[in-house]
Amino acid sequence: MTTAMIPLGNRLRPLMLRTLAAFLACVAFSQFTAVPTKALPAYDGLWSVLIVTEQGACDRGYRYPIRITRGVLTNAGDSSFTIVGNVGPTGLIQVTVSNGNSTASGIGRLAGKMGSGSWAGASCSGTWTAERRG
Repeated sequence: MTTAMIPLGNRLRPLMLRTLAAFLACVAFSQFTAVPTKALPAYDGLWSVLIVTEQGACDRGYRYPIRITRGVLTNAGDSSFTIVGNVGPTGLIQVTVSNGNSTASGIGRLAGKMGSGSWAGASCSGTWTAERRG
């Protein structure tokens, strides 16, 4: 099937997902540019994150640990994925997770010992939930 034969909506969907993810990342990043360091420890600690795929052919679900230190997210497990992200004093969180050539971006909010949000990658998207450990 040639590109001309693929319905326009199907051709634009990956572009729209990437554009949405980039927009959400920019909005989230703008929330962190003036974040006072002393406000961030409220979310510091070990968190367990559950990723659920709602669209696309990615694995249905995956759980992994993250550590937040002074508002900066890092991989707290032994899996070989990279996490880059921040959480602001209001709990707004922005994250990018990479493993090999695959990358997904997420946005959401932490509140107390829980959190939730959405994520999107090149061909998949879904939701995530987080729970503070310890």
